[in-house]
Amino acid sequence: MLRIILITVAVLLAVVAALLAYAATKPDTFRVERSILIDAPPEAIYAEIEDFRRWRAWSPYEELDPNLERDYSGAERGVGARYAWQGDGNAGSGSMEIRDAVPASEIVIALEFTAPMEASNTAMFTMTPETGATRLTWAMEGPSSLMFKFIGIFLDMDKMIGGDFETGLARMKSNLEKGAAS
Repeated sequence: MLRIILITVAVLLAVVAALLAYAATKPDTFRVERSILIDAPPEAIYAEIEDFRRWRAWSPYEELDPNLERDYSGAERGVGARYAWQGDGNAGSGSMEIRDAVPASEIVIALEFTAPMEASNTAMFTMTPETGATRLTWAMEGPSSLMFKFIGIFLDMDKMIGGDFETGLARMKSNLEKGAAS
């Protein structure tokens, strides 16, 4: 019986070691990006992003926890605007701060997650005029820890995060185009 237990433990350790070795071969950084064409001027889109209070109308992350605690500080909008949240296991906790902004063109946000796991990433929103409309691109990039790489073996993070981005972009498009039609 002891021999069977030792063999089982040895096999499990070998499998875990093989998975960790495979995970270690994955890239040290990640990037998730989605874009959408919105029939609105870049200035209107920029206004939705530069003011964190307006995110409640379009961000899919705002609805993860109905009791989400929000704290807005720093500048009211644009560079220096800060937003911290604390929520349940679905929303987690963290903060965002607009670090760089080019009006009606680009916003760069430092994104810090503190729970359920710690991570420091960068989110970017880019607005590009395109034949009477604006292409809005939402991207997030950051370092990939060994744990993040390991999880990535089992979960397609690009699809998970990308799906959230697609939802948020579609909501923003709907809100802005509906508002333009009114």
